[in-house]
Amino acid sequence: MTTGPSRPPFPFPDADRPGASPAPHPLLAPVVDLLGTWQGRGTGSYPSLESDFAYAQEVTLTHDGRPFLHYEARAWLIDADGTPLRPSARESGWWRLQPDGRIEALITQPTGIAEISVGRATADAVELVTEQVAVTPTAKEVKATRRRYTRTEAGTLTFTHDLAAVGHPLQHHLAAHLHRTA
Repeated sequence: MTTGPSRPPFPFPDADRPGASPAPHPLLAPVVDLLGTWQGRGTGSYPSLESDFAYAQEVTLTHDGRPFLHYEARAWLIDADGTPLRPSARESGWWRLQPDGRIEALITQPTGIAEISVGRATADAVELVTEQVAVTPTAKEVKATRRRYTRTEAGTLTFTHDLAAVGHPLQHHLAAHLHRTA
């Protein structure tokens, strides 16, 4: 009995699997320092909310050797002691890097919102601004967003998110300081 050709074991190598990460694609050079998981805390506010709030956030950026990143962000409302109260937000998508440092991003949320954003990656920051927003029939109205991720000299990642939603113009919504996890 003959056997078929030798195949690599499943799962195939991916940056999500320690020890099996392929080299980053050269187009990822402007964002390679963002690869990994970042966690921290932040604050948020918006005119349609009853009060300001504190939250914990986790952002994970991975790759599989091709010129894009898989992006995932999760957040939880927390109390004054930092104890999680409940899940707050979740989104996932892809950042597609272009030769001149431009980024095209696809970001979806389980609340029925899908965004196409464009922006730039520099040595110390990524800024993404929506080009289009699509919402499901029961989702809240979102007209625009702006996300900024900035690396600091202290090794943290600051995150700010501006939002135009439910009849309000684009304005500050979230700010967090994130630290890379081991």
